[in-house]
Amino acid sequence: MSRISPWINAARLRTLPLSISGILVGSSIAAYDGYFDVAIFSLALGTTLGLQILSNFANDYGDGVKGTDNDDRIGPIRAIQSGLITQKDMLRAIVITAAATLLLAVLLIYASFGVDKLFSALIFFLLGIAAIIAAIKYTVGNTAYGYKGMGDIFVFIFFGLVAVYGSYYLYSHDHEVVSVFPAISMGLLSVAVLNLNNLRDRISDEKAGKITLVVKMGEKKGKDYHYAIILGALFCLLIYSAINASELNDFIYLLAFIPLIFHLKRVVLNNDPKALDPELKIVALSTFGIALLFALGLIW
Repeated sequence: MSRISPWINAARLRTLPLSISGILVGSSIAAYDGYFDVAIFSLALGTTLGLQILSNFANDYGDGVKGTDNDDRIGPIRAIQSGLITQKDMLRAIVITAAATLLLAVLLIYASFGVDKLFSALIFFLLGIAAIIAAIKYTVGNTAYGYKGMGDIFVFIFFGLVAVYGSYYLYSHDHEVVSVFPAISMGLLSVAVLNLNNLRDRISDEKAGKITLVVKMGEKKGKDYHYAIILGALFCLLIYSAINASELNDFIYLLAFIPLIFHLKRVVLNNDPKALDPELKIVALSTFGIALLFALGLIW
């Protein structure tokens, strides 16, 4: 196996389309309102991809050090768990990725605000620092909030509200209150991926002392929660479209919800946690499809 292959696996490429979904939605709303900038779009994509990879590396490191990634775990074998990447090398990669992500965030802020709007630039710089810390502290350290059932909050805020509403503000320097509905929708769909992951790993997480929200609620309530957040995401997008839609193209994103309806049925009937693993890709790619079709519907 090549030296690069374990790092590609640790970066978890299948999560990357999900991470850029919020940027696509926020950028398309900005373009619809007459605001768009290629530099801001490119740097926003780079920053959110950096945050996602950083989170994946930190998750691998934190769970590996704590022993949460063990033989009881159902999902793909992690890098530290397999021994293909050492804890020292992963820690070094976390530091490098965090620095690169912060640099991209600074360039993004400069591209948006220049040197004239220092207050707004400072707010977004602090948001960038907070996002980097949150990505690392999900599983790393004795106070890792992912072990206390708070991971859903981080995902909802940074991959939903900040990604959509924040990216819109980077273009426009203004607020559009109605765009909070797509922001909530992307946040809920991102949480759905995390929740599905936690449903899959519920038994092994509980044994390892990782108290996720699903571990706290139990399997049945975890499934109920899963249905609620996916249907809530659909409802929020429909509210936005009901307010803003001017033609049928604006509803084209509904096509990408079809796989999620079948997905919910499989989750309802599921009795084998292993069968939930392929569902992660379905939810992540469906979310990306929803974001892409939402964007296309707006800018056509």
